[in-house]
Amino acid sequence: MTREEIESFITQFPIYQYAFTEPSELEFNERVRAICKKECPRYGTSWSCPPAVGKVDACREACLEFSDLLFFSSVTEVGDITNMEETLKTKAEHEKMTGIIEQHMKEAGLSVYTLSSDSCSLCEKCTFPKALCRHPEKMHPCIESHGIVVANLVEKLNMDYYLGEHLLLWFSMIFFKNT
Repeated sequence: MTREEIESFITQFPIYQYAFTEPSELEFNERVRAICKKECPRYGTSWSCPPAVGKVDACREACLEFSDLLFFSSVTEVGDITNMEETLKTKAEHEKMTGIIEQHMKEAGLSVYTLSSDSCSLCEKCTFPKALCRHPEKMHPCIESHGIVVANLVEKLNMDYYLGEHLLLWFSMIFFKNT
């Protein structure tokens, strides 16, 4: 499957912006992980977050195993971007779209690895650390859990990162290679 074929498929979705790049263009930084630990209530409680996803170096290696990267965003309107409860309710549509695109790429014979904007919320309560993930084939780790500096990639690709206090951007990364 070529980039052009992927592009043709994704145009049917409400993607705000997208770009193809190489995983080597990503910046990985331990400080991103430090923010997760200090500020995110899901740190240490989900298979899609640290420490369950592994060390940043291992995450970097997993990403760099792929030759290409599709990076895309969707936009949603919210009353108050600082209201986490409200913003998290808007995530489901982005995740559904990400899953459909990921599945299409898999069915076309690509090997893929998918990261998304926030930790997984498929289950009401994650099994971490007591049992294995119930849905490893559907679970998308958080982009930041891998230490990826999203803002730098957005700038490098001339994409938007902030659209004001009433518009929220969700991001996904699908790493891919031919098998």
